[in-house]
Amino acid sequence: MKVLLLSRYGNLGASSRVRSFQYVPYLDKKGIKVDISPLFCDEYIKNFYEHGIKPIGLVMKAYIRRLISLTKIKRYDLLWIEKELFPMLPAWGEELFAELKIPYIVDYDDAIFHNYDLNKNRLIRFFLKDKIDIVMKKAASVIVGNDYLAERAHKAGAKRVEYLPSVVDLEKYKFTDKFSTDIFRIGWIGSPSTVKHLHLIHNVLKKFCAETVARLIVVGAGEIDLVGVPVEIREWIEDTEVVNIQDFDVGIMPLADEPWERGKCGFKLIQYMACGLPVIGSPVGVNAKIIKHGINGYQAKNINEWIWALQKLKGDQKLRQKMGEAGREIVKKKYCLQVTAPRLVKILYSVIKSN
Repeated sequence: MKVLLLSRYGNLGASSRVRSFQYVPYLDKKGIKVDISPLFCDEYIKNFYEHGIKPIGLVMKAYIRRLISLTKIKRYDLLWIEKELFPMLPAWGEELFAELKIPYIVDYDDAIFHNYDLNKNRLIRFFLKDKIDIVMKKAASVIVGNDYLAERAHKAGAKRVEYLPSVVDLEKYKFTDKFSTDIFRIGWIGSPSTVKHLHLIHNVLKKFCAETVARLIVVGAGEIDLVGVPVEIREWIEDTEVVNIQDFDVGIMPLADEPWERGKCGFKLIQYMACGLPVIGSPVGVNAKIIKHGINGYQAKNINEWIWALQKLKGDQKLRQKMGEAGREIVKKKYCLQVTAPRLVKILYSVIKSN
């Protein structure tokens, strides 16, 4: 089987790395040859993260590059699209594929449809509010990372919806039980676009750190201003990602209970758990499914619950180890490449057979 992967990003894009790139070596062994054609290059991502801008020149080049890649689609048995072909344009390409009987699958790990139906721009809402519904409906299969996305796909009339969580490769994520006995290390990993969620618990962190010896380790966010909180900022580098997480005593994932956040796939939590860490997170969307309260960590809805959870874990190293072991077992059973890669192979072959 030959597949053209029309990813959103290059290797710097977390969603593309996690949702598709890491599967390619396994798929190759199973006779599925994947050619990768990213939309946005790494330079685009660097500009966005460092300066908060999306250079129009890079966007235009990206769209032209994608148009060129689409001239080669007849060489392939299946198209694998991450989210959509062209952001902020109608679903003309996906509709054309459906008319020409060219099968494609589409993958979602975010509530990308809210970029349109909840957009602040009235014209975008009016003309594109149903865009992702059309993409989903025309697809041979929609692959989603959580129930919120699956519900939208079903409402859109998707022919087939498959659940595939965002996962880690256990060969790369090693278990650690080396917890600090000196400074309690609260860890968060992400990007400049998601670091805003840490501000939701600024007062929690400030109060907790004022009462005990603790610090916050932030990986991948760039500069962050959390007055009154001892913060250690670390650059995200793929080769040191796991090592940085292993330095945490607890991994956190605060979220606002908003439509976009309900579409998140909880990947941070899975990374923490894969390293054998207890977790604390807001019970929003899939977080409430991943965090088994009192078993692999704690769900925290308000300031008091966040502080209680942090105090509980700081004061009991054996509890941290026990919860970390429980989290690692959950990842082994549900959230690792070793479990989901065979499922993806079955999905791809099944789609080809049915088309």
